[in-house]
Amino acid sequence: MSETRDPRPVDDTASDIPRRPGGAPVVVKLERFEGPLDLLLHLIKRDEIDIYDIPIAHITQQYLAYLELMQSLDLEIAGEFLVMAATLMRIKAKMLLPLPAVGAEEDEDGDPREELVQRLVEYRQFKEAAGTLKDREGERRLLFERGMLPSEEDAGPLPLAPASLFDLLDALNRLMSRVPQNTVYEVQAEAWSVEDKISLIAKEVAERGSVSFTELLLRCGARAEMVVTFVALLELVKLGHVSVVQGAAFDDILLVARTREGSEAHATA
Repeated sequence: MSETRDPRPVDDTASDIPRRPGGAPVVVKLERFEGPLDLLLHLIKRDEIDIYDIPIAHITQQYLAYLELMQSLDLEIAGEFLVMAATLMRIKAKMLLPLPAVGAEEDEDGDPREELVQRLVEYRQFKEAAGTLKDREGERRLLFERGMLPSEEDAGPLPLAPASLFDLLDALNRLMSRVPQNTVYEVQAEAWSVEDKISLIAKEVAERGSVSFTELLLRCGARAEMVVTFVALLELVKLGHVSVVQGAAFDDILLVARTREGSEAHATA
């Protein structure tokens, strides 16, 4: 098993956390986002890892880096994320133990990763089955009874895949790495607020129909403003005013206005 993958460092954003007057941090709670198995599957897909031969040291480092980034952004981390972190550390410790001597009785437990791999495979199968059922539901909605000819408006645009929290964190991390940290420390008053950013983002998405996530963050002049913008976006997603969608894996993420019925409007950006 190879453990030579280069770790992807996660930028330290603790000093850029938006705070309310008085120093209290802005805490965002997102109950509908994915759990630890979704995060592991995201890392496996992103790094093109064989799910049956997981480099546990690499995946553990990336998983813990994500937890650190989520904590630095004051995202609520459920206990199941910490349980999975402990599980990964336990598996990593077992795999660091020396191999049994020749002729010695082999460990009856086998590969320490086996149980985790089985959970991931089963979970992926359930997710794929759920996705298939959702696709079939969408296809059924496009069918019309005899005598009813759908117009172009009825047919609507081709649907885009929703982007997950982990896709957003990946995009945030890539964009923040383009903005160099200031080497000279300056004392200045807070120039941005989450409430103002929420209003600006909501107004622009409503007017344009869709806005590029990359374009939105690259307008920011400092890393701190990027973090405030990101937290404002998460609030809009939580409130159901904006959806985040992606044409394909690793494509640019779009912020799309939601209709009154709760579906995404057609992306025009």
